[in-house]
Amino acid sequence: MQGLLGKKLGMTRIFDDAGNAMAATVIEAGPCVVAQIKTVERDGYSAIQVGFGEQSEKHTNKPETGHFRKNGLKLFKVLQEFRDFESEEPPKVGDEIKADIFSVGDIVTVAGISKGKGFQGVVKRHKFSGGPKTHGQSDRLRAPGSLGQSSYPSRVYKGLRMAGRMGGKKVTIKTLRVVKVDPDNNLLIIRGAVPGPSKGIVLVRK
Repeated sequence: MQGLLGKKLGMTRIFDDAGNAMAATVIEAGPCVVAQIKTVERDGYSAIQVGFGEQSEKHTNKPETGHFRKNGLKLFKVLQEFRDFESEEPPKVGDEIKADIFSVGDIVTVAGISKGKGFQGVVKRHKFSGGPKTHGQSDRLRAPGSLGQSSYPSRVYKGLRMAGRMGGKKVTIKTLRVVKVDPDNNLLIIRGAVPGPSKGIVLVRK
């Protein structure tokens, strides 16, 4: 396998052999269970569908419940497909995929949903400096200022940086390094920060 689903547990710091401190993120990587095998003949493409995180039946809709029950699986909170999967020994439905597919030194890509900040102004959202405090502008400190348009073109250009909803989007961080693997507890320690809050679901790929 080239990746799996996990849960971000939080951040910590670790020390390398030279005694230098580095920020790191602890991820509960799996165990993920193979829920379905898709083939080119039947589905038009090859993929492996994995599930992560158990949940109760009342929180699972009927189509998903039937999908899991048909294969004799538990009810999963998250499903993810890994496409164009090729292996000499393809996994079977019900097989577990754990953190031991990674090793120290692997370069990984981590994707997750960033923290939602709600509706924010331009100072927080786009790092604007704001206006001056003096010259009678006591109420313009965090205002965006002029939009730069007059009688022509008499409109606001698309994509202009303004206030609006911030966060809550899918963010992918590339070239992160695995610095420690704990296969017994299904833990990955990755150098640097990954998107999302604690207990957020992340996708880790080689």
